[in-house]
Amino acid sequence: LFWSSRFINETKECKAKFIGELLVPVAPFDQKSGRENWTVAFAPDGSYFAWSQGHRIVKLVPWSKCLKKFGEEGPNGAVPQQLSRQNIDRGTVVPDGEPREHSIDCGDIVWGLAFGSSVPEKPSRCVNIEWHRFKFGQDQLLLATGLNNGRIKIWDVYNGKLLLNLMDHTDIVRDLTFAPDGSLVLVSASRDKTLRVWDLKDDGNMVKVLRGHQNWVYCSAFSPDSSVLCSVGAGKSVFLWDMDKYSLIRKLEGHHNDVVSCEFSPDGALLATASYDTRVIVWDPYMGTMLLELAHLFPPPSPIFAGGANDRWVRSVAFCHDGRHIASITDDRMVRFWSIEEKSPQAIAPITNGLCCAFSTDGSVLAAGSRDGSVHFWASPNSIASLQHLCRMALRRVMPTQQVQALPIPSLIRSYLSYQIL
Repeated sequence: LFWSSRFINETKECKAKFIGELLVPVAPFDQKSGRENWTVAFAPDGSYFAWSQGHRIVKLVPWSKCLKKFGEEGPNGAVPQQLSRQNIDRGTVVPDGEPREHSIDCGDIVWGLAFGSSVPEKPSRCVNIEWHRFKFGQDQLLLATGLNNGRIKIWDVYNGKLLLNLMDHTDIVRDLTFAPDGSLVLVSASRDKTLRVWDLKDDGNMVKVLRGHQNWVYCSAFSPDSSVLCSVGAGKSVFLWDMDKYSLIRKLEGHHNDVVSCEFSPDGALLATASYDTRVIVWDPYMGTMLLELAHLFPPPSPIFAGGANDRWVRSVAFCHDGRHIASITDDRMVRFWSIEEKSPQAIAPITNGLCCAFSTDGSVLAAGSRDGSVHFWASPNSIASLQHLCRMALRRVMPTQQVQALPIPSLIRSYLSYQIL
């Protein structure tokens, strides 16, 4: 009865609004591996969208032009439109100094992408060196690409020029993430079982190697204040690192299979992790406790079955910037939008062979990449955050769970501020 009711509820969920797609023409040689879109990314300022369309190529498209094209035809701009290959490949600078569209040949299969921008008041951590080859200004936007051969290439987004070539990993660079504080500290996660910390303001010198994973590292994510890093990988591993001391804080235990994706909430109070065990777990990273489980298979499989192959492997998870919604991509060919206040999807949509997802900077659109190199876009569920939630997010940006629980306030308010009432 439990399984039947949950299954019926999910089939009746609201269908997410599809708004557009970016497709890659299929050539005969494209039928085999190598054309997968392993990663999609939005620039921090919302100016660009980038995706790895397979066969070494990364596409950079001004996000405003994407939205304009999607809403160019149809009633009220609601009819999905496909960006033409001709427009994407044109690569010309449009008038009035608007961003240009272009593609980058990275020289090898691209697994990870990350945008980074500089804040001048955040100097290099290497204080003993007064001269640097590169001076990254505030108006500069960088793109880091992690490659199949273990290299990391840093590009200037506006002109597509290669700036740095970072070489130290000995296997695939699976994921990249910049510290959100504008320091241009970059963390790379690799199949060589390590995470490496790079300081681009120090000409890309490697600062530290973080060791602890016994198997492949799939993904990493910074907390909003850049003080904590989460890394996930094979063997059920979820690690939290202190990025001031470069030391391990704790391991989170609860998944039953490889953990492949992670992301913090905008206030840093929550951490979402996605696993092949068919679940997304929402954690309190300060306490190391599980707050919510989002199950993609009903009834949830026992640990012994969750540790094997199934058709509900969760490939990717993304936290919306409103702090209230989570998106997941699963092998059952569905994308799901969840509310942190519910245990069933708020909206669903079909996707074939989805691999990755990311919310736009303003949280209004979800982009999802697939195995054929294409990207699909859906509108996020429309909702207005309560004043309570906005106040909670404002408080949790500056106050960890331990301090919240010590406040002399009613227990129900403490529980709400600690996200224990979900």
